Amino acid sequence: MATMAIKRGNSITGVRRNSGGYGSWMSIVILVLFLLLAPVGYFFGSGMYSSASIDENDFSSSISKQDVDWRAKLALQHIGSLFSKRVIDVIKANTDDLGPLSLDSFRKNNLSASWKFTGQEDVISNNSSPAEIKESTRKWTLTGKEEKILDGHPHSADTPAKLVRRQLRDKRHETRAADLVKKDDDAIIKLENAAIERSKSVDSAVLGKYSIWRKENDNENIDTTIRLVRDQMIMARVYMSIATMKNKTQLARELQSQLKESQRALGDATADADLNRSVGEKVKAMGQLLSKAKNQLYDCKLVTGKLRAMLQSADEQVRSLKKQSMFLSQLAAKTIPNGIHCLSMRLTIDYYLLPLEKRIFPRRENLENPDLYHYALFSDNVLAASVVVNSTIKNAKEPEKHVFHLVSDKLNFGAMNMWFLLNPPGKATIHVENVDEFKWLNSSYCPVLRQLESAAMKEYYFKSDHQSTGSSNLKYRNPKYLSMLNHLRFYLPQVYPKLNKILFLDDDIVVQKDLTGLWKVDLKGNVNGAVETCGESFHRFDKYLNFSNPHISRNFDPNACGWAYGMNLFDLEAWKKKDITGIYHKWQNMNEDRVLWKLGTLPPGLMTFYGLTHPLDKSWHVLGLGYNPSIDKKDIEKAAVIHYNGNMKPWLELAMTKYRSYWVKYIKFDHPYIRGCKLGE
Repeated sequence: MATMAIKRGNSITGVRRNSGGYGSWMSIVILVLFLLLAPVGYFFGSGMYSSASIDENDFSSSISKQDVDWRAKLALQHIGSLFSKRVIDVIKANTDDLGPLSLDSFRKNNLSASWKFTGQEDVISNNSSPAEIKESTRKWTLTGKEEKILDGHPHSADTPAKLVRRQLRDKRHETRAADLVKKDDDAIIKLENAAIERSKSVDSAVLGKYSIWRKENDNENIDTTIRLVRDQMIMARVYMSIATMKNKTQLARELQSQLKESQRALGDATADADLNRSVGEKVKAMGQLLSKAKNQLYDCKLVTGKLRAMLQSADEQVRSLKKQSMFLSQLAAKTIPNGIHCLSMRLTIDYYLLPLEKRIFPRRENLENPDLYHYALFSDNVLAASVVVNSTIKNAKEPEKHVFHLVSDKLNFGAMNMWFLLNPPGKATIHVENVDEFKWLNSSYCPVLRQLESAAMKEYYFKSDHQSTGSSNLKYRNPKYLSMLNHLRFYLPQVYPKLNKILFLDDDIVVQKDLTGLWKVDLKGNVNGAVETCGESFHRFDKYLNFSNPHISRNFDPNACGWAYGMNLFDLEAWKKKDITGIYHKWQNMNEDRVLWKLGTLPPGLMTFYGLTHPLDKSWHVLGLGYNPSIDKKDIEKAAVIHYNGNMKPWLELAMTKYRSYWVKYIKFDHPYIRGCKLGE
């Protein structure tokens, strides 16, 4: 049995040996075949890969789609409890076009036109060739392997056609935005050019001495030395005050001494050209001293406080000087220049030396002829009256048909007669009367005369210690309001009872055209023909009348348009029918305490002729040459009458020189009386 067992074991061992030898042989065969077939498989696989790469994007896209669907479901599970279904639908609708927001979408430039992608070098333009488009899209398309490297899982890749369309669309958006910006820039440029043109039309002489539009202010560096000196003087005063406050007496004395030097160097100079040559040294010395003071004394809070105090003080001084200027302006408007006073005195003396028979004007029969053109002129200024008459006659087509009715006061009656006796107005008729000889014009008939004789009015005009000395009060204390020459315009039918129409002229006007056309104007039943002066918000009734008084508020419209005295055509027949003088007396009696209006003749004129004034064309009468420096030159030259209403009368030194030439050309400067009184100088 043992022998049999040994034999069986040997036989099994032999079998195992035989099978092990066979396996080794088979492994060797397989290895050899692999080595032989591996190169063939490699080249064959490469060819298959190239053919399969065409479908790789579709395969990747399907995987990416599944992945996106999975992520969308997961996101909805998390946010479902936070938002309503309506909100989630809106979010989904807004993201359907662009797909989910991911790093992959940024890499593929899947952005709207509002995003700016920095670092992009290859941009497809509308003019790009097909080869350029293909090359550009190749650079921006990621392969599936690259996606796996970047994100760890595949994402969908846009096709080249989609990229081209997107970049073309972005290019169109950019072009459209650039066009809109360009249109906005063009509109802004047009507005700027229009503003520049308007600024060029501003007359620098119109806006006054301190206008920033004046030509000398075009150069920012003009008169820089004067400005520097003045600035140094301001800072010197500041530091001198601080030095005194901090007991720095030596520094304060140095600043005071240098300040005096700067003041002497500046003097009355208004431009750098007027400065002394040594001013440069003064500026340098002051600069060094201010630097020293700054190092020792500078305190922002203290300096600011001192400058503020100086500003307030300067502001108070400006207000005070402005009041004084207005006061002096009103005072100058009331005065008579020495030359005109000299002329009046010499003419008066010579007139009363004339025999009675030589004091009579010719053609007296024309004074009451209603078929002629009659003018009413009330004045106590000989020179001004002569300009009105001379300018009217020189521009008249038929001078022989013009009649001038002059009325003056007792003081100037002789001078007015003598001047026109020596200088008759050609073939025209002229007559001079004395208002003090109108015996019917007395206090029992005329409310103004009665009021002027009252104690209250005398106190108002002549008492020296008035509570208010403002320029407005001074304006209404002008002596012309005391003269009946100013109120005589309300008594025209009484002065000229046989006339039908008369043209009233102030003595501060100049006639530039023939005025006979005014007599042909149909006043449509009204009494007064005048040029209206109201603008959008000024020269209306509420400027002249006290509408807090019930008598005014019940009878007048505060927005009613005002009109001007100075050139007025009056229908004396309609005047008598409407009893204009009686209406004037009624209102004047009610204003004895000056509660309806202040003094003057325009407010009662507006009330008296309310609803009875016919507006004339503005070219007949241009106003404002006595206060408005910005009247259009074309309006002045085409006007029939120009009016120097205001304080700057053409015979005063404060007259505006740009308007004075229209007035002086009607003065005979070679006349012996004019030369003798030096009126031409």
